[in-house]
Amino acid sequence: MSEINRRDVLRMLGVGMAAATVSCTPDVADKAHQSAQAARDTATASGTAVKKKFFTGHEHATVSMLADMIIPKDDRSGSATDAGVPEFMDYILTEYPDGQNSMRGGLAWLDYECERRHERRFVDCTESQRNALLDDIAFPKKARPEMSQGVAFFNRFRDFTASAFFSSKMGTEDLRYHGNTVVPVWNGCPPEALQKLGVSYT
Repeated sequence: MSEINRRDVLRMLGVGMAAATVSCTPDVADKAHQSAQAARDTATASGTAVKKKFFTGHEHATVSMLADMIIPKDDRSGSATDAGVPEFMDYILTEYPDGQNSMRGGLAWLDYECERRHERRFVDCTESQRNALLDDIAFPKKARPEMSQGVAFFNRFRDFTASAFFSSKMGTEDLRYHGNTVVPVWNGCPPEALQKLGVSYT
């Protein structure tokens, strides 16, 4: 990879800064998750990597690692990548390109900052080095002024990750959300509730 030019990174971030974060309506989120699952199924069946439309291979690896730092696997659910978050983002950014520059610029900023600190890109840093960088950009009120571009990117990325994860099947199960499910039989209000209200169906 060629040396990252700080000016180019800041230009890409600046262009995207004004672009609104993609608003994921339920329909858009459903289409994105269907596309993400189809891409993952195809990759599994063929034994190849997931085919990306927007992200480069390196960007996809960075997005996957960063998303899993935000939502790691735990005893309740899988990680962001288990839920297809990177593929969801790839679909959204392909269909709604307004956020492409800020995403690409933000990922480049991560690499630039890691190269400045450790002479290696984000995905090649140690876990403690990556955590230290996120500590510098994850808390806007505590962040130093020179971290402002990273703070802005990380805030958007964290929101995007959460939107993608919690609109997925895995995410809704993690929330223990039981809405939007068919109730085959409805017997009306429970008898004890009717009694408390002093009413009846007859």
